[in-house]
Amino acid sequence: MTFSPTLNTPAVWSAAWPAPGIDAYKYQRGHALVVGGYPMTGAARLSARAAARIGVGATTVAVPQVAFPIYASALTSIMVHPLADDGALGEMLAQKHFSGLLIGPGAGVGASTRAKVAMMLATGLPTVLDADALTSFAEYPETLFRAISGACILTPHEGEFARLFKLDGDRATRAGQAAQASGAITVLKGHETIIAAPDGRLVVNRNAPPTLATAGSGDVLSGIMLGLLAQGMDAFHAAAAAVWIHSAAATAFGPGLIADDLPDLVPAVLRELA
Repeated sequence: MTFSPTLNTPAVWSAAWPAPGIDAYKYQRGHALVVGGYPMTGAARLSARAAARIGVGATTVAVPQVAFPIYASALTSIMVHPLADDGALGEMLAQKHFSGLLIGPGAGVGASTRAKVAMMLATGLPTVLDADALTSFAEYPETLFRAISGACILTPHEGEFARLFKLDGDRATRAGQAAQASGAITVLKGHETIIAAPDGRLVVNRNAPPTLATAGSGDVLSGIMLGLLAQGMDAFHAAAAAVWIHSAAATAFGPGLIADDLPDLVPAVLRELA
């Protein structure tokens, strides 16, 4: 199959934008869940703030009990839920009404993260898998792919991509083949990020500045995707919109950008789009 990407612009996804109704209350605007880790606590906090800034009505971070004071002291409008063990996440997913899930930023690599990914995918809720959630399946990619049944976005950079997919060819071809192999929207990150769907849809993003090459920027990107998914946007358009908005926010800031700046730059981009 030949993969020929079109250019990612607001025209690609604006019709799918999840604008809230005038009488909407917070949970009608979605409830996003970020599963955080320890001791790397900053990544999940960046993701959660980004989800909130893109417009989701409520955001919760579920974290190991030992890390609860760190997260709770740093987050105000974002709820923090302590987990006594991995099984507590399953109980939380069964009891709470979430509309979008994210795991990976700062989650840690290993069996515990794989177990949490499996619990999250089993819900059938729209899910973003990033960073450690991808690397944890480096030796078990087929196990991950078999677990994907609902809307799911994978967000690998080149290194993470190579751990999951043994594919050759140009970036567009590899991203397209990966989406078909995994059954998930695949976002192959880079200067020209490729967003690929299993049905063959493919867009390339070209508005990213080099200042995005900074620690934590990918965590913000996954949080924006989460926020859009949780508001009801379909996975392909949510991924494409998030990549474009993330890049536009960085461009507007200019030199000196760090990931902490990015969530608070999102509203200005949204105003321009409106």
